[in-house]
Amino acid sequence: MHSVDSQPLPESCDVLVVGSGAAGLAAAVTAAEHGLEVVVAEKEPFLGGTSAWSGGWLWILRNPLAIAEGIVEDAEQPRTYLRSELHTDSLDARMEVFLEQGPRMVEFFQQRTAVQFFSGSRMPDFHDSPGSVRGGRSLCAQPFDGRQLGPWIDRLRPPLDLISLAGMGIAGGADLAHFFNARRSPRSACYVAGRLLRHFRDLLRHGRGMHLVNGNALVARLLKSALDRRVRLLTEAPVRGLLRDGEAVVGARLEQGGALVEIRARRGVVLACGGFPHDQKRIAQLFAHAPSGTEHLSAAPKGNTGDGLRLGESAGGRVATDLASPAAWAPVSRVPRADGGFSGFPHLLERAKPGFIAVRRDGRRFVNEADSYHDFMNALFAATPEGEVAQAWLICDHKAQRRYGLGWSRPFPFPTGPWVRKGYLHQADSLSELARQCGIDARPLEATVAAFNAGAEQGVDPKFKRGASAYNKAQGEVLHGPNPSLGALVQAPFYAVKLVPGSLGTFAGLRTDAGARVLGEGGAPIPGLYAVGNDMASVMNGHYPSGGITLGPGMTFGYIVGQTLAAEPARQAPAQAAVRPVGA
Repeated sequence: MHSVDSQPLPESCDVLVVGSGAAGLAAAVTAAEHGLEVVVAEKEPFLGGTSAWSGGWLWILRNPLAIAEGIVEDAEQPRTYLRSELHTDSLDARMEVFLEQGPRMVEFFQQRTAVQFFSGSRMPDFHDSPGSVRGGRSLCAQPFDGRQLGPWIDRLRPPLDLISLAGMGIAGGADLAHFFNARRSPRSACYVAGRLLRHFRDLLRHGRGMHLVNGNALVARLLKSALDRRVRLLTEAPVRGLLRDGEAVVGARLEQGGALVEIRARRGVVLACGGFPHDQKRIAQLFAHAPSGTEHLSAAPKGNTGDGLRLGESAGGRVATDLASPAAWAPVSRVPRADGGFSGFPHLLERAKPGFIAVRRDGRRFVNEADSYHDFMNALFAATPEGEVAQAWLICDHKAQRRYGLGWSRPFPFPTGPWVRKGYLHQADSLSELARQCGIDARPLEATVAAFNAGAEQGVDPKFKRGASAYNKAQGEVLHGPNPSLGALVQAPFYAVKLVPGSLGTFAGLRTDAGARVLGEGGAPIPGLYAVGNDMASVMNGHYPSGGITLGPGMTFGYIVGQTLAAEPARQAPAQAAVRPVGA
């Protein structure tokens, strides 16, 4: 285990947080702001978890930044949307607490910490359901200068290499638009040149980019806030078991350099390990499309192997297995690695751009490609006959690939040849030849593209209404008309990548109450044990109403736990003989 500081590992603390994503760090910062002694234990060499790879968006309804912009919702409007999206007549206690405390969480971090947000006032909800809005519910961390972290910048997980440009994160909105429009706009070209120049200068000076955006900026701001409050941050410190005194959780056993070290937690242990996106055993149990646990390719960090859920279960907690979906589905493509394995490239953006369609092997469309990644995958699961592997092909023409890229194959000025030679990208001068390469039925594919093109030229999609919803329009190309999401596939060569089931994270976590206390058998809280982030069962019950429904509740319940622990009386350390470790 390595720590940037050289202080010895403490024998006890007030709060022990297991995991270092945004939810866990929110709990740590909140508790430390209230004067508690906090330790964060991360098993990986880097801090930040999945949050550091994410887009960094939070969904916080009626948040103070939106109100400051004049976007004021009646309290009933978000409840109307959530009841519609969650298919329920009433919202449970956890959801009501999220709605009440989310704005307070934002206000707390904005006013008292280094975590600063900007408003996504033009980010619509995923669906045009009753109570939906076209903006004002989303927040993202402001960009951050990594140099403010000092030597701790080397402990921050870098942006996901597959979707960054030489390690440089690109933010959504105006930043990304400049990169897409660099060939069309001198202003955008100058902007991109400046960003690249700064990034490569940082690489030479610091070994990584220092202009942090998206989830990297969110985690960096949380880390700065934690360091300012003297939170102890430990890396390469896996938790091997919980310590219990009777029914209460009173600490944990960590591995340090091959040896086990006990840390007592006077007020509580917070599980924030990022769910189970790489736990093959639990995947096999909960994912219908992955009976062996290996048929799923998550885009989350490989270290997210379900430690928090197993720790919770070892203390009597239960994992929710009855959610609408056990994970946040996303289509991914298999990117070959040098070690012979594969990484999952999440297809979040280009599907909604002009010049793209998705088909199954029968050559027919099955979905509105511009809908959310979660909806896309649910449509693919529904369209796949029983016993057949769920997979699809994302297809575009030359013009679209050169402007937007296709998965791992980047847009102009990067060549397509290397990706073709690796077998990742398929390229052909005709749709029939592309179909032959991919194993797609050629005649239905040609008919599908012809019908799609005819509608696209008129700006309509009779089959799936692509581009009709506010979310579709926002995901499309604002400079393209008459429909920002529809464009004909006409310019050869044509390209395709195979899409397979993946996820951005998991929803099936430990059952908790409205205070994020882990519930044991019979529904009673386990004293001293809390779960937040993806270790906590989704407050959306496995539904996906909008972007940011992971980080928004994650940070909100982290904030709630931090406040709760500050109000809890410290437990007296039990005698050594009274403590019984529980293995993970």
